[in-house]
Order: sequence, then C-alpha cells, then structure tokens
Amino acid sequence: MRLRCLAPGKVNLSLYVGAPREDGLHPLVSVVQPVSLADELTLEPARRATADVVDCPGVEGDNLAGAALAAFREATGWDAPPQLLTIRKRVPVAAGMGGGSGDAAAALRLAAHAAGVADEALLLALAARLGGDVPSQVAPGRTLMTGAGEHVRALEPPGSLALVILPSEHGLSTPAVYREFDRLGAARSADELAARAEEARAGAAPPVNDLQDAARSLSPAIDPVLDAVRAAGARAAMVSGSGPTVFGLFDDHEAARAAAATLPGAIAAEPA
Repeated sequence: MRLRCLAPGKVNLSLYVGAPREDGLHPLVSVVQPVSLADELTLEPARRATADVVDCPGVEGDNLAGAALAAFREATGWDAPPQLLTIRKRVPVAAGMGGGSGDAAAALRLAAHAAGVADEALLLALAARLGGDVPSQVAPGRTLMTGAGEHVRALEPPGSLALVILPSEHGLSTPAVYREFDRLGAARSADELAARAEEARAGAAPPVNDLQDAARSLSPAIDPVLDAVRAAGARAAMVSGSGPTVFGLFDDHEAARAAAATLPGAIAAEPA
C-alpha cells in the first residue's frame, strides 16, 4: 500500500509569547494558518530495509518525521514491516513556517491511516511530545494554539485572504530566536496572554508577532524585506514564527499575485 498526503507550511497570523515556564518552554497564544505551499509525503513498504527509512532530499541529519513514525509505533504497537517515508520539500527549511513540524504531523496521519487507527487525541498527544508546532498541524486548518503549543482549538476559516511569502536564503535557529527574545525582555504576562487568547477566539487578534524583533535583531536583512512587502501593497507585513520568512497579507488573490510579481523570489499563496 502506498499512501500520500500534503504537509502545508504555516504562518502565524498572530503570535504572543510569555516568559519561560519551569520546564523552559514559553507559553504562547497564536493563530496558526496553514498555506497552500506544502511538502508532499508518501509512505510505502521499504524494500530490503530492516527499519523505517526517511528519504528527504536536501535536508541532512535526523528528521522529525522519522521520530513521529517511531513514536507512533511505540504508542500503538503497530508492527507493519519497515516503511519508506519520502518527503518532497517545498516549504523552506529553518524559515519559521513549520516545515519540519508539518512533516511530522503528516507522518502521524499517514501512519494512523496505514494502521487503521482513528484516534486524533492520541495523535495530538504524540505531536505534543515532538514539538510545539506539531499539534497545530495534525488536522491542518486555522487553529488557536495555546500552552507551549500542546493545546489547539479549531477556528473558523478566514474570509477573503491571500498571502505573499518571501523565503530567505538564510535560516534562523528557533532556540536562538527565543534566547534573543528573552534577552530583549519582551515577555507578556499571563493576564495579557489570556486576553489575547480571548481576542483570538473571537476572531479579533491583530497581526502581531512577539518574536519579530528578536528575529530582526539576529537577521537585520529582514528589515528591507518587510519594507518591500509593505511597499508592494500588503495591509500587514510580518515575520512568520521565529523567521526569517516574511509574509504579507492581502485582501484578494489578484492583488497578492500582482505584488508577488514585483518581489524577487516571492510566492503568492492561499489559506489551506
């Protein structure tokens, strides 16, 4: 059996961050929006292999999607023969778009389908152990993410919305961005986070990214990109997640496509 699914990249339409908890993780309130720019994953039996194999051309080292398969096997006792998970990357790497997290979430979906397991609560629990961005991508859709990412709630789909995404040739380490955020002393109080979560549930969260200044501090090349996106007509321009990807919000797809045509390397995208 050969299974296929897409792993959409994401942008954080809003991202509010508190001070580190006792476990070292930062409490978050974020509206996460998957986009049409997506990786493609296939899962099939691995010939002559003795363990699961992840093939992800262009990405070196351990892969979070492989960890997701291992976690699923351990939690469910799934004893299928070794599997080959092939990932065709389209979402930029180390870009603040949740590419690796989306791949891990997609790997959980594929394994669950192959094993005949219909237990979203289990997948969410496994996702939370893998990383803060993974739970919000288990069931792709506009999501409110709270806690350190482990709590997710589906939100209503957006109205008229289109995006222009500008990947960077430089990556940023998420832990490094959080360290810089802590150094800048920009953490929000618990009361502020609770108020922002209520705004998000009501569909009124403004486009704010608390990690943006930390990303700009580590990568000053972000600033001219933000300026260029605003000049191209975006009603808001932001860093996505921990960066360095920049995206602009537009009210319709025609405007987004026209703006993307004026910005080298830009990608016009839609909500997924």
